[in-house]
Amino acid sequence: MPLTVNGPRKRATRYVITALSALLPIVFGVFILHWQAERTLQQTTAQNAEEAVRQFDLMLDNTALAAQALLPLAGQPCDSGAQLALREQVTRRPFVRATTLSWQKNIYCSSLFGGNYESPVNPDDYVDGTLWLMNGNPVTPDTALLVYRLVDGDKAAFASIDGYHLTNALRLISRYTHLVLHVGPNWLGADGKVQNTAIPVFAVAHHQLASERYHYSVDAGMPAGEVWRYMQARYAALFSLVVFFGVLAGVLAHWLQKRSSAPTQELQRALGANEFIPYFQPVVRGDTREWAGCEVLMRWQHPKEGLVRPDLFIPLAEHSGLIVPMTRALLRQTAAQLAPHAARFSPGFHIGVNITARHCEDLVLVDDCREFLAAFPVGQVTLVLELTERELIEPSDITRRLFDALHELGVMIAIDDFGTGHSSLGYLRNFNVDYLKIDQSFVAMIGADALSRHILDSIIELSGKLDLGIVAEGVETAEQRDYLADQGVDFLQGYLFGRPLPCDEFIKSLASH
Repeated sequence: MPLTVNGPRKRATRYVITALSALLPIVFGVFILHWQAERTLQQTTAQNAEEAVRQFDLMLDNTALAAQALLPLAGQPCDSGAQLALREQVTRRPFVRATTLSWQKNIYCSSLFGGNYESPVNPDDYVDGTLWLMNGNPVTPDTALLVYRLVDGDKAAFASIDGYHLTNALRLISRYTHLVLHVGPNWLGADGKVQNTAIPVFAVAHHQLASERYHYSVDAGMPAGEVWRYMQARYAALFSLVVFFGVLAGVLAHWLQKRSSAPTQELQRALGANEFIPYFQPVVRGDTREWAGCEVLMRWQHPKEGLVRPDLFIPLAEHSGLIVPMTRALLRQTAAQLAPHAARFSPGFHIGVNITARHCEDLVLVDDCREFLAAFPVGQVTLVLELTERELIEPSDITRRLFDALHELGVMIAIDDFGTGHSSLGYLRNFNVDYLKIDQSFVAMIGADALSRHILDSIIELSGKLDLGIVAEGVETAEQRDYLADQGVDFLQGYLFGRPLPCDEFIKSLASH
């Protein structure tokens, strides 16, 4: 069964995390789709602008060819030969609507009027003297014309493109892209009207491209909201997929949160069902090998998983704060199971119970210990509280008052696994303790590691100088037992003397010792 140190989150927090887990993939996915759509539209407008320039260059190429063919006739009489040449260019050249000749900045011959026609020419109307986007002429007023002018001294030839061809190109190149032809101060949109106001700025994917051969440019772009319309039209399936994965992420996050909070809830359930039971491991005297007491070890008798190892649930219990009520329940069960057999104990029989930093945050532990001792005849048992170092116990006024009250009750304090924690020496300095328990890692090195043996000897010597009792844990061999006994260790504990046992088996073994 998976157990973690994460306690259950509040319901509101779980819902917020679930919502965020669902929304983040959707928001991120929509952001990616929006970015992709915007990028695609930018590429589209750039391609459409290029196509528009290509089309307009092609139209102007025909006007340039017509003007080049007619330029030698400029200045000659507007007779039938000249008129025929003008009309021939209109007929032969695609997109060319009209041709005109001028002499000394005065138009005198046009294909539109079938003969002489006089009109002054203002070179300033033409961008770089060559192009003029005009809003119609006397024949077709309010109809756009793009006029190309070719000049050679006093001679000039003109060829114009009808606005019909221009607006067709602007409309047909793309259904979605808005295109504008810009010549000097004037511009032409798809509506066919020549404007001399500021060129419109498109909200989406604005792109401007100038012709490399003629003096005009094309602006392309799309109106506001086009990106979203494009996404709705093109990315409907992808958007549905994004929403699906967002919902899936939310469901998965909700399930994982329930799963991660389940161990703590399972501990609470087990506590209410009295599934945490005491096991007892004997502690013997170093000199006589008589059983002098026991350490009470918590075990979880799970209805489905069986006996759960303490390293799987004790850290979680400590982190979640459940270790305090679990220890209280353990003390009550221990008292209920051992009190009927108290007469078999030698006076002062030691019963050791582990406590953590959580137990030292208030004085409630004093009441729990008082209740425990009240179950036994006075002086029949000695309760020993073993300080574990998985969480640091900070010296404070509360902890000092707590340990003083416990000593007044006759409760003894031991430092568990002495020599392995970072706070062992600090505990000796700040708290009034009675016993040191040597960690089994030092005991295991007896006869094998000289350094560990020296540390072990130093701990034993330290306990003697401080007048503290000492208990060696993890004794498994006769060599370890004999060495510790020779060093004057008061009490021994380990598999050599007995494994942790349930109450009935422990009492039976006690009778034979």
